[in-house]
Amino acid sequence: MSVSEDLFAKALRMIPGGVNSPVRAFRSVGGTPFFTVKANGARLTTADGKELIDFVLTWGPAIHGHNEPSIRKAIAAALECGTSFGTPNPLEVEMAELILACVPAVKKVRMTNSGTEATMSAIRLARGYTGRPKIIKFSGCYHGHVDSLLVKAGSGALTQGNPDSAGVTPGTAADTVVVEYNNLPALEQAFKANAGAIAGVILEPFPANVGLILPDPGFLACVRALCTREGAVLIFDEVMTGFRLSLAGTQGLHDVVPDLVCLGKIIGGGLPVGAFGGKAEIMDKLAPLGPVYQAGTLSGNPLAMAAGLAAVRKLRDENPYARLDVLGRRVRDTLLSAAKRKGIPLQVPQVGSMFALFFNPSLVRNYDQAIASNGDLYRKVFRYALDHGVYLAPSPYETAFISTSHEGADIDQACTVLDAAIQSL
Repeated sequence: MSVSEDLFAKALRMIPGGVNSPVRAFRSVGGTPFFTVKANGARLTTADGKELIDFVLTWGPAIHGHNEPSIRKAIAAALECGTSFGTPNPLEVEMAELILACVPAVKKVRMTNSGTEATMSAIRLARGYTGRPKIIKFSGCYHGHVDSLLVKAGSGALTQGNPDSAGVTPGTAADTVVVEYNNLPALEQAFKANAGAIAGVILEPFPANVGLILPDPGFLACVRALCTREGAVLIFDEVMTGFRLSLAGTQGLHDVVPDLVCLGKIIGGGLPVGAFGGKAEIMDKLAPLGPVYQAGTLSGNPLAMAAGLAAVRKLRDENPYARLDVLGRRVRDTLLSAAKRKGIPLQVPQVGSMFALFFNPSLVRNYDQAIASNGDLYRKVFRYALDHGVYLAPSPYETAFISTSHEGADIDQACTVLDAAIQSL
């Protein structure tokens, strides 16, 4: 038995499923999860001493690679002053200033401890601001494990009140309206069917929790226009894309400005973090100024703020986004070329340092098309890649990430392995 197998066997006796987040259990790809003991640059080292080129990157935060020296130094300096204060600290103000300087939609911001807290708070704020009960979300857009957002679409374009998790009550789910992504008529219908009751619309502008789905041209602008017309709060969940695709997140790639934005991952430099912000008149509805309550004992934690400031300032100073896009296109082209030679239908949506694999003959524009892709082929590619030193997301329906640390020999080796993985099918 390997060290990872032994650790997993022990974990199964004490931790539900042996993991503290479900996708880590490898149930979507088979086999036993490996345990990581350290990470540097683009590589993980497992408990069994195997090195893996990592395209998961802690699910997005490690845009500079793992254990980046300036982030580590910032954490060490903050640690000298303590781990938590229970009072405001100067680093919170610096982080707020930095976010406001980078993200066009954000005029005021509040820190949280996770992306889930950020989306949960944004939803509550939208309801408190508008005085309306219902929220529209899009199928395939994951916004954390918030009760009212763990709802997905059924077979129709418009579904209400279908909980997607045990423990979510029908009453909670009934206030969530789910429509198909990239389907503007369905969104129009949802507003019409719930006239005067929609507090807000929340979406990942580039859905990245069901693989990677790109918006149709003009889709986001039309969503913005509908929300403006209906008096609903438009919420962009950029926990994943914030600071990854540009300093402004997806807002650096289009002209659509939401009312609220949720952030996380990169702004914590690898430590637990979240944030939500937007228009001042909406944010001022939060306590202690307004009637919408939101709080967090460790919100604005000095270690997370120090790490996040170092990560974002490095992005601001070095502007690596063009370099990251080159790496992303390199991986995409490698996969597509290999699939063409093999005669296998493969879609590789890619934007900047994000990409996904859909074994599907058609362009994937929504959740139903994504999950109709051939997951068995992905699992075979995942297993081949892992056996040959490359770690992809342990699910057919997740997004892969690239860091600046992948430049050079690591991207060369990874592309060689990915090409061979496709040829092995």
